[in-house]
Amino acid sequence: MGEWGSLSDRLVDIERHGRYRRRRTVESPQGAEILVDGHRLINFCSNDYLGLANHPLVVAGLQRGASEFGVGSGAAHLVCGHSGPHQRLEEELAAFTRRDRALLFSTGYMANLGVMSSLLGRGDVAFEDRLNHASLLDGVRLSGARLKRYGHADLAMLQTEIVGKTSGEVLIASDGVFSMDGDLAPVAGLAGAAKAHGAWLMIDDAHGLGVMGKKGGGLMEVMGQSQEDVPVLVGTLGKAFGTFGAFVAGSDDLIEYLIQRARTYIYTTALPPAVAEATRASLLLVAADSWRRELLTVRIQQFRQGARQLGLQLTDSMTPIQPLVVGDNRAALRASEDLRASGFLVSAIRPPTVPDGTARLRVTLTAAHTEEQVDRLLEAMPRVLLNRQAHKDGNGVDE
Repeated sequence: MGEWGSLSDRLVDIERHGRYRRRRTVESPQGAEILVDGHRLINFCSNDYLGLANHPLVVAGLQRGASEFGVGSGAAHLVCGHSGPHQRLEEELAAFTRRDRALLFSTGYMANLGVMSSLLGRGDVAFEDRLNHASLLDGVRLSGARLKRYGHADLAMLQTEIVGKTSGEVLIASDGVFSMDGDLAPVAGLAGAAKAHGAWLMIDDAHGLGVMGKKGGGLMEVMGQSQEDVPVLVGTLGKAFGTFGAFVAGSDDLIEYLIQRARTYIYTTALPPAVAEATRASLLLVAADSWRRELLTVRIQQFRQGARQLGLQLTDSMTPIQPLVVGDNRAALRASEDLRASGFLVSAIRPPTVPDGTARLRVTLTAAHTEEQVDRLLEAMPRVLLNRQAHKDGNGVDE
């Protein structure tokens, strides 16, 4: 079994370092309150930012799609799995993002792997933010290109690293909104660097689309970045849109090239057409219901103001992602468990998802949360964190 020993030994080692992950069973629709393992909890760890995952019109879209097109798509897009709902959703996503075309993928992970393994190969290089999502890192590894990571949002370091790269394809890739910190990529600066060095620029705006901008166009809308500025835009449908799947938006040539070359598109079953119909319904709500984004902004401001008054140290994030860095893995896990005992579901995020020593509570806010629910969480958090500190002081170490 090699030098690592048995799988049980490896599991023990994961547990010993406070990195063990346990699934919980949700027995209700997604919402501000959910039923988890028989307990009703206020949910502060969902990416359903606009509260659309259980919206009646989205549910009706899914039901209508299933009634008309059945459940499974039956095959890959290039065989016989590409249906009318897929085609119409792609056209609507292209219009929404102001790109020539859009291409559906089954997940955001598959979209990122598909793009990178298509555009890059041996002899090429990708420059990535050190805090990028795992799928962006894995996409480069799959492509065979060389991966070079620059400091978080460090444009000066990127400029230094990219100088001298004269042969092969060059791609700069970054999260738009960083999923564990909630801060924003310096997209305009990245676009300038890409243009100056003839590089591709790829932005994964999974946590920005639908949430940011007056029309929900995400970070590209807020920063005024066009298709020419950001040639490769990736978005997911399982967050603000409340459904499932992902897409890539860009030029006609980019999308056609991905259809021909992206293995994660070619060799997998197409998204169920009913899900595409549900997403078409949610896309209409995202575009029309600006009040959801306005209410979400109010909740973010409420939480941040309350946290400051309590002396809680938050990161510099004005997005729904509000991390509270604890540091120690077990301390973060125990704080999460204490919050759960108080009626709140808040995830403890630990390495390797975040760097060593930066384990955190990742609070996510949604338009479905009430003012009272946010106040109750703020009331509970200092007590939980003080309990953690008291335990540490009394024992010399965290659990």
